[in-house]
Amino acid sequence: MTTLKDYEKVVGTEVIDELFRLGGRLSHKKVVHVNETKVWGGVAEILNKLVPFLNETGIEAKWELIEGGEDFWFATKSFHNALHGANVPITSKMFDDYLRTNQENAKLLDLDDADFVVVHDPQPAALIQHFPNRRGKWIWRCHIDVSTPQPRVWEFLRPFISQYDAAVFHIDGFAKKDLFIRQFIIPPSIDPLSDKNRDISELESDLTLQKYGISLEKPIISQIGRFDRLKDPEGVVKVYQQLRKPGAVLDVHRLFQGADVIDATRLSKEQIDCQLILAGGVTDPDSEEIYQRLRKLAEGDKNVHLLNLPAFSDLDINALQRSSNVVLQKSLKEGFALTVTEALWKARPVIGGNTGGIPLQVIDGVNGFLVNSIEQCVERVRFLLKNPRKAEDMGKAGKEHVRRNFIITRHVRDHLLMYLTLELIPTKLKQL
Repeated sequence: MTTLKDYEKVVGTEVIDELFRLGGRLSHKKVVHVNETKVWGGVAEILNKLVPFLNETGIEAKWELIEGGEDFWFATKSFHNALHGANVPITSKMFDDYLRTNQENAKLLDLDDADFVVVHDPQPAALIQHFPNRRGKWIWRCHIDVSTPQPRVWEFLRPFISQYDAAVFHIDGFAKKDLFIRQFIIPPSIDPLSDKNRDISELESDLTLQKYGISLEKPIISQIGRFDRLKDPEGVVKVYQQLRKPGAVLDVHRLFQGADVIDATRLSKEQIDCQLILAGGVTDPDSEEIYQRLRKLAEGDKNVHLLNLPAFSDLDINALQRSSNVVLQKSLKEGFALTVTEALWKARPVIGGNTGGIPLQVIDGVNGFLVNSIEQCVERVRFLLKNPRKAEDMGKAGKEHVRRNFIITRHVRDHLLMYLTLELIPTKLKQL
């Protein structure tokens, strides 16, 4: 287990000293984080580090889970997609299953005496109505893009969320004007010393590629994350397939005016002999369906590596990202995309969908590119694969951007400051 002191070599001594000073002002305060799962996904990864580090600063922090059956899972998955703006059917039974599961979990959780309760995402949001005698501050932490939600689901959840003392969002664009409670902006973070992000040797990376039958000789483009429609893995396969064909004319001068780039005419006629890695987890019926569709789409192509990784495959993910020449995150909707943060930390140029928290991380033309279509994505992947020096410079810029903004120590600091703010300035905003 790492300690906060171990991060001095990444962020400096002053940053770590400040965390202990802030924690000292909250000494022995009880903080409980509540979410749905301890495996898969950015929330679980963050809490695996955030909770122990809060304890290290002097706070008494713990992490609780809610449980639910298939009906609850199906309902909350539908809510997730609807809150992202998808036109998915929402039934009265889903609302009933959701409310019943929250009520059942409330009986199992001891939250009345906590000084701060942080409830993550929609799944446990309705817990608050079952704790009328709560003495502490309750915070709803939203990890998804609720900027354009399906009205029926948002109007169902909003009365519960409005009972909280505060809400937290990744970026300004996700904050809600119809929530008359204090709102904080706290982007997520990564742990640079974890197995998924720490430095590993070239030999370790090569052995991982060999294990999965991936060539060491061909350029690699990859997208790593859940098999999810909103992450557009089928669009990623189509990007790869277009790269394998003679390309459309690439206007490199529009991308980098005056840059030292190769001739656009020659580039436009070249087929890119590359490989694609799509790696993630099949964890539910939706992801299974996506996985099978991807298998069919890439059937017979030995250069497409579709990997169903088990939980805790952190070292393999590390190696796959580090071995990639270009990392994609071609999301159609996104909360934040910690997979982008991870790839940037490994000095890989990233091409991401222009949505959610990705533009906060990918600075277009500096450490990667933002795209809105398959065609744009093909154009920029082609450019990076044919301009390795530019790709290397972008990778270095990305690593520094993450070091300054998205390391776990900054996340700990933001939480400590939020608790202090709620402790010292407790006034709740009132509806006008």
